[in-house]
Amino acid sequence: MSRIGKKPVALPGGVTAQVNGQEVKVKGPKGELSHVLVDDLIAKLDNGGIEIAMREDTKEARSRWGMSRTQIANLIAGVTEGYTKRLEITGVGYRAAVQGQSLQLQLGYSHDIDFPIPQGIQVQCPKPTEIVVTGIDKQKVGQVAAEIRQFRPPEPYKGKGVRYAGEYIHRKEGKKK
Repeated sequence: MSRIGKKPVALPGGVTAQVNGQEVKVKGPKGELSHVLVDDLIAKLDNGGIEIAMREDTKEARSRWGMSRTQIANLIAGVTEGYTKRLEITGVGYRAAVQGQSLQLQLGYSHDIDFPIPQGIQVQCPKPTEIVVTGIDKQKVGQVAAEIRQFRPPEPYKGKGVRYAGEYIHRKEGKKK
């Protein structure tokens, strides 16, 4: 039995939820999100919370039970607090700036990179070497941060590139004479 799946997801004040068949909609102060459950699971709205249960006790249902409960908990956290990913840029001449609905990156290539900012995501550059990605959808925020990092991942010799804040880069020793 899933220890995570058994726990009901609590609804904080200011958050409303609707369950229509397999779709769970959550509305809060920051926006509205929805998630469609797999057919093996059922969602019920009970006294101040959402409970996820299995239709039948099968191996597939057990394996998806805890994950589905966590995804609904992420929806509720997103519409109340939101999610943030911080990226750091390391390298001489490497910098970023937000211009309109695109992120301009100078990462040592012969050309600048224009990254269009997706709908529902906010990108800020408090410093030229720092990027802050925020939004209410955890998956979207992580995907945008990963796509920005992918333009120039940190390399192991000098550590140059785009990395997550606090990410450890395993450094290698250079050539010896």
